[in-house]
Order: sequence, then C-alpha cells, then structure tokens
Amino acid sequence: MKVRDLMDKNFAKIYVDETVEDAINLLKKKKRFSAPIVDKEDRLVGWVTTLELLGISEKDFKKPITEFMRPVEEVITVYEDDEARNVVLKFVKYKVVSIPVLTRDGRVIGMVRNCDVVKTLAKLYEIPVYKIFKELHNHIGDISWEELMEAAAVVTKRMTGEDITPQEYEERIKKTTFGKAIWACGGLEKFFVGLIEIGMVALARKLAKRRKGG
Repeated sequence: MKVRDLMDKNFAKIYVDETVEDAINLLKKKKRFSAPIVDKEDRLVGWVTTLELLGISEKDFKKPITEFMRPVEEVITVYEDDEARNVVLKFVKYKVVSIPVLTRDGRVIGMVRNCDVVKTLAKLYEIPVYKIFKELHNHIGDISWEELMEAAAVVTKRMTGEDITPQEYEERIKKTTFGKAIWACGGLEKFFVGLIEIGMVALARKLAKRRKGG
C-alpha cells in the first residue's frame, strides 16, 4: 500500500498571496484543522493550523498568511509513492495530526490525516500476517520464501530470545492477524521495525552466501 492510497484529495490549500482571513474562511469551509501554504505551482512553502490562526489578532486578518505560517523547513512531508508504513512511522515519531503528500517534483497533491490512517489500519487488523509477509517477499526481489522465513527466525531469536524454526514461524504467521501481531510486538512502530529488519537480514544473508560461493 502506498501513501497515495491513504491521502485525502479534498484538502484545504492556501496560496501565498492569500490573507489570514482567507485561510480562516477556507479551513472553516473545508472543515479541516491544518493546511499547506503553496505557490502558484502548488509547491509547498509553509504550513498553518487552526490553533495557530486562533492566536492571531483580528487586526492582522488582512495580512499575508506567509507572515504567520511555519516555514517549509519545519514541515513533515511524505511522497505519494512512499510505502504507507513510512507515514505511519512519521505520525508516531513526530506526533503530528496531518502530513502533506508531495509529488517527486514538490507539488502538494493531498494530505494524510492520522484519523484516516487509523480507519485504514482498523480494516487491516484482521488480515493474516502471512499476507503482509507475502507482500514483503514480492518487494525485496531475489529472495526465496524459505530464505525470508529463515531470516524471520533469526530476527525472532535476536529480538525475543525465542528459538523457532522457519517452518514454525511460517505456521505462526498463517494463524496470526495483523492486529494480534501489533499487540504482541508492543505497538505498530515495533512491528514495522521488525518487518524491515527481517527484510534486511534476508538480503544480508543472501549476499553473504553469494560471496562465500564466489
């Protein structure tokens, strides 16, 4: 799943030549809590939230929104083609409510809100972990399923101290749902960290075998 699959396309977008008053009215109309500030080509230049707007004096409502926005250097962003797990990890790490979604040339094309991610994850909670591993297997290329399960057993031993065979691990993930796995790992971030670690170990072991064989 990509970030574009989670993003809200009906987001509030404020242009650099608009005023504080324009921004307030737009956020009210769109019923949104925050918005990117963009130039005429829709490239991100800043960020503003309703809480920040509420702190602005009424006498300043006609001033440019750029005088009160957060600069682009302080804005957490994701790309539309990023893996969905990347935006989840950013929500966990930075404790933000929403994140703008960019194209690779810097245009803002959507927003991801933490509430949207939660709704999507709720639907995924009943998916067997086996399917998530199959997706991982499809994405990491020249690694066999058996090699991936071997790496999973190695990482399990490293992280929990539990001895488990690759075959036992495969049987376990067939019976475990995504929701149960998150609970067992101690949270969503730890689950994805473990999954990424398994992929990295599988690739490292594959490379080591090739070098040894060479």
